[in-house]
Amino acid sequence: MNLFEIILIAIGLSMDAFAVSITLGLSVEKLRAREIITPGVFFGFFQALMPIIGYFAGTYFAAKIQQFEHWVAFILLGFIGGNMIRESLSKKEEESNEDSFQFIKLLVLAIATSIDALAVGVTFAFFKINIFIAAIIIGSITFIISMAGVKIGNIFGAKYKSKAEFVGGAILVLLGIKIVIEHLFFQGN
Repeated sequence: MNLFEIILIAIGLSMDAFAVSITLGLSVEKLRAREIITPGVFFGFFQALMPIIGYFAGTYFAAKIQQFEHWVAFILLGFIGGNMIRESLSKKEEESNEDSFQFIKLLVLAIATSIDALAVGVTFAFFKINIFIAAIIIGSITFIISMAGVKIGNIFGAKYKSKAEFVGGAILVLLGIKIVIEHLFFQGN
């Protein structure tokens, strides 16, 4: 897995945080710098932390399932991406709260939106990726995209939320398919 693919994964993973950030932006009339930066810090930190946790869990199990690694990656990325696509197509509206920027709410949102990054960390263990560089890339991209999401949500409203989640899910599904195709047709296994 190369740097470009890690960046694509980071963008895909950050789409949940982006969608939630748009919702956060909807909840305030007059946006301050703190309300733009804080979600970025929360989401970026947990999107960076979860792959590290997943990587070390995956490293423990990697030797036991090495011959199936491409299928594990495909299933995990496909499940995560498919779920993101399904959620993007659902019609349910999320409530906006005045107190959306409280510590405990941001903590819960950050953990909830980064669970998929945990599964991606497991996938990274199979590819012998430098997890700390990957985590920094994922966290940084999520930080930037989350800040942009708050601002965009404040300006444009919920118009782009489902589209962003759909694109993120599609990226993860396509990467899972690419991994299987490479393994089956280009590595001779």
